[in-house]
Amino acid sequence: MPEATERPYILHMLTATPQMSPFDVNMAADAGYQVIVPYCNVGSEHVVTLTQDAIFSRGPKGVSRTGIFIGGRDVMLAADMLDTARHAMVPPFEVSVFADPSGSYTTAAALVALVEKHLKGGHNADLGGKRVLILGGTGAVGRVAAAMAASLGAQVLIASHSDIARATQVSDEVNRRFDIATTGVSVRTSDDLHHALSTAEVVMATAVAGVQVMSAADLSHARHLLIAADVNAVPPEGIAGVHVMDDGKPLAGAVRQDALGIGALAIGNVKYQVEHRLFVRMRTGGKPVYLGFPEAFDEARAIVGVSGGGLG
Repeated sequence: MPEATERPYILHMLTATPQMSPFDVNMAADAGYQVIVPYCNVGSEHVVTLTQDAIFSRGPKGVSRTGIFIGGRDVMLAADMLDTARHAMVPPFEVSVFADPSGSYTTAAALVALVEKHLKGGHNADLGGKRVLILGGTGAVGRVAAAMAASLGAQVLIASHSDIARATQVSDEVNRRFDIATTGVSVRTSDDLHHALSTAEVVMATAVAGVQVMSAADLSHARHLLIAADVNAVPPEGIAGVHVMDDGKPLAGAVRQDALGIGALAIGNVKYQVEHRLFVRMRTGGKPVYLGFPEAFDEARAIVGVSGGGLG
C-alpha cells in the first residue's frame, strides 16, 4: 500500500484561548480528519515553532495529510497568526492552514453573502454604496462583516452600545488592518440608535446571543431599510420581526413594504456549509491552501449563488 494512504489525516488546532471550540472540533472530524489535536493558550510567538514541528515530522508526502486550524476569539490575532504560519513554511514542507476565530469568518461570510443575494433578488441592487449599520459591530462577527461590506464599497457604520470611544477604537483597528474605511458610532441611547437607523439601508445585528438590539419601535425609524439580517438564534430576536428561519422574507412592521429579513438559522445553514467545505478543501485539495475570510466569503457566495468581484 502506498505510504500516503497509510498515514492518518492530522489536524493541529491552535487557539489563544483556554479551550478549543467543540463546534470546530466536530466540524473537523465530520470533514474527515482522523487525529485532531488542540493546542490552547497559544500566543503569536508560538506559531512558527508549532508550524515547523508539524511540517518537518512527516516528510513531503505526510504533509499533504496534515493541516493547521487557527481559532480563538480575536479576529486580528487570528489573521496575523495565519500570516505567520504561512511564512513559517519551508517548501516542499508546507501544509494547509485555515483560520476561523469564534466562527467569525464563516459566519460573517454567510451573513454578507445572503445580504448580497437578497439585495440583488429583492431590490436589484448591490452592496456598493449602500449605507450599512452593524449593531453589535465591535464583536468578532461584526468586525469581519464590516471588513467584507466595506471592501465591497458599502458605507459602513460600526455601532457600539457602550460608547463612541469603543466604536471608534474598533473602527480604527479594522480600517488599519484591512485597509478599508468604516466609521464608529454610538447607539448607547435610543436617540443615538434612531439617528443611525434613519439613514441605514442595511442593518446587520451581530450582538451577543439573547440580546435584542432593535425593537419594533426602533424599526419605525428605519425609513430607508431594505435588508435586516440577524445572527442571533437565542430568544429574543436580535431585530424585532426577523425570525430565525427567515431567508428574504418580508419584514413585518418595516416602513418600507419591500424590506426583507434574514434570520439566524438561514445564516447558520450557509455558515455550516462554508466551514465544512473549507475543511474538506484543505484536506483533499492536493496542494497547500491558506484560508481566511476572503476565501470564506468566496465559498459563501458560491453556495448562495452570488457572483461578483473579490474583496478589495
